[in-house]
Amino acid sequence: MIDTLWQDLRFGARSIFLKSTGFAFVTILTLALGIGANAAIFSVVNSVLLRPLPFNRPDELVWITSNRTDRSDAPFTIPDFLDYRDQNQSLDQIAAFTTIGLSLSGTETTERLQGTRVSANLFQMLGVNAAHGRAFNSADDEPGNRHVVVVTHECWQRRFGGDPGLIGRTLNLNSEGYEVVSVLPGGFEFPIREAELAVPLSPDADPLRNVRSSTNFFRAVGRLKHGFTREQAEADLTAIVQRQRQAFGEMYLKKIGVRLLPLRDALVGDVRAVLWTLLGAVGLVFLIACANLATLSLARASARQRELAVRKALGATSFRVVRQLLTESLMLAIAGGVAGALLAFWGVRFLLALSPTQLPRQQEIGVSPGVLVFAAVSAIVATVIVGVFPAWQAARSEVTGELKIAGRGAGDGARRNRSRSLLVVTEVALSFMLLMSAGLLIRSLMRVQAIEPGFDATDVLSVRVSLPRTKYRDRAAVAQFCDRLLEKVRDVPGVEATGAVSVLPFSGDRHSVDFTIDGRASSAADRHNSQYRIVTPDYFSTMRIPLLRGRALDAHDDANSVPVALINESMASKFWPDGGAVGARINIDDNNDGPRPVEIVGVVGNVKHLSLESAPTFDVYLPLGQAHEDGGGLLTNTLYSVVRSRLDAHDVESVFRQALRDVDREAATSNITTLEHYVADSVGPRKFSLRVLTIFSVAALLLAGLAFTGLLLIPLASGRRKSVSAWR
Repeated sequence: MIDTLWQDLRFGARSIFLKSTGFAFVTILTLALGIGANAAIFSVVNSVLLRPLPFNRPDELVWITSNRTDRSDAPFTIPDFLDYRDQNQSLDQIAAFTTIGLSLSGTETTERLQGTRVSANLFQMLGVNAAHGRAFNSADDEPGNRHVVVVTHECWQRRFGGDPGLIGRTLNLNSEGYEVVSVLPGGFEFPIREAELAVPLSPDADPLRNVRSSTNFFRAVGRLKHGFTREQAEADLTAIVQRQRQAFGEMYLKKIGVRLLPLRDALVGDVRAVLWTLLGAVGLVFLIACANLATLSLARASARQRELAVRKALGATSFRVVRQLLTESLMLAIAGGVAGALLAFWGVRFLLALSPTQLPRQQEIGVSPGVLVFAAVSAIVATVIVGVFPAWQAARSEVTGELKIAGRGAGDGARRNRSRSLLVVTEVALSFMLLMSAGLLIRSLMRVQAIEPGFDATDVLSVRVSLPRTKYRDRAAVAQFCDRLLEKVRDVPGVEATGAVSVLPFSGDRHSVDFTIDGRASSAADRHNSQYRIVTPDYFSTMRIPLLRGRALDAHDDANSVPVALINESMASKFWPDGGAVGARINIDDNNDGPRPVEIVGVVGNVKHLSLESAPTFDVYLPLGQAHEDGGGLLTNTLYSVVRSRLDAHDVESVFRQALRDVDREAATSNITTLEHYVADSVGPRKFSLRVLTIFSVAALLLAGLAFTGLLLIPLASGRRKSVSAWR
């Protein structure tokens, strides 16, 4: 048995790799492309969508947001969280979190790091252990113990060089000392992907813990109690909101409940549809590869009919012929499968290079054992396609009939040619189907990119600045800092204009507030939500946002003058269709004491703050000199400077950094990039889909071309080799 198997392998190797080199090359290349592309995309889908989250009992984890009349994924306040934590009956644990900017000083330069405030029980609830040191414990949320910090593994490597002595050191964060208690394991990026540091939330010590009208900026994650479903927990928390509405009335008019999502669904977001679409496209490529293999198999089977008939005439049994053909197919499948698996490793890295920066769970993406099993199954399917049909055809053929047919070269050969032609036509049709899909994506992308964002991003550099809260305690200090900084930058030759804004368009940050129109508010329906921006007067000229009616903001709009605001055209046309917006008054809820009145002095053009495809929003712009003191944390944490200049971006960056050092060395910078980059990044998922689909379309056409090549190479090779090796 071993001898005959070894003989089959030796003969198969000669038959395939020496006598049918063209067939072997085309088949292995087809298998490698089909299996490699499928395995690469499946690696991404498996890591992002299918693989359980790397947490303890991940199916019990839920993402918690506020359900309002205007949106279902809104944040909530500290008092809301404390109510959910203390009154719920369906959650084992609940942890809140929010973003915070942390300026790391004490070295030659001050660096802004993205941080997060988290409930101290978060890591224990998720089952995440520290790689070095200890994770937070419940005692860290106590008021006297909250000056501790944990560092992500990536930040530990990038900022501290992987120094094992970091544990126990004190970092100067926002001009306060924080002791490093742990380094988190590599790849951990929850709850906020960009966060590099985490500090305790300490909700019971928060000054806003009893202020029901405070700003909403918290979200939470919880773990379901045993026996409770997500729907039951959602009803439980919504009942708490209903009690809040009865107890606190007007402040809770827009809050109607709580929304719970499986944590994995919340983290994956909109990328789910994109990845499934791409998996379907690459599945189509695999079908093309299978059709290609079937075409090649038919061609080679036709070319070998006389050879196989002669062997059977010389005494070979049908079983022996079938075994030999299946052995040859298995050798091809192994070679193609190995090549496809190797291609998958390269393909995953290539896909990650093409992917948008917001692709979730990116740290977990790789070729796992499950993906290799997927590649092996694909190779088995290919083996069946390559070998079973010719083997079945050879087993059922009659020696005399095949020799006669081969001798006159008629009838049956024509039918086989028609079958092969049909398969090739099918391949080409599927390839063009993919190309048409790519063309539609190109058209869609061009249509989106043609949307005007409402500002001119050309030649604009943006810089995110963070200020130490202990030094800039009030609005006046922040305004003075901005005046000095922008004046220094503006005086540089080549700089055309410069300004500042609390939240930059397309930056991914959001800040919205509720407002009512003076004299019209009588119910929850009269409360509306707007994008809320604090700006310096020159922001609009720097961004080239047009003033449509009224006047612009100026230096006289300070704390000693009447509170004013600009609104956008969309808001003006909605609420004052007859053109009476200028001079009207609105009440904005941008502080912890309740809505305050401001006068509308001008109307500016609409700006796409969230994305090019986002629906029009209502936008309210307040001058920096009149920002409410309760918003001081927003300004010191996130303040974007924009500089319009025809100088090279690196030169502008150097100029800005020098001006910042001259004004305050403790001010930190981050997110230094062009505004064009922000706009381009907003269509990143579309570009990713387009690029990948285009690559697959080209691969499909290549496979169709290989089918034509194989049909030409196989008859030529069989015509040159009519001799039959020793076969007994």
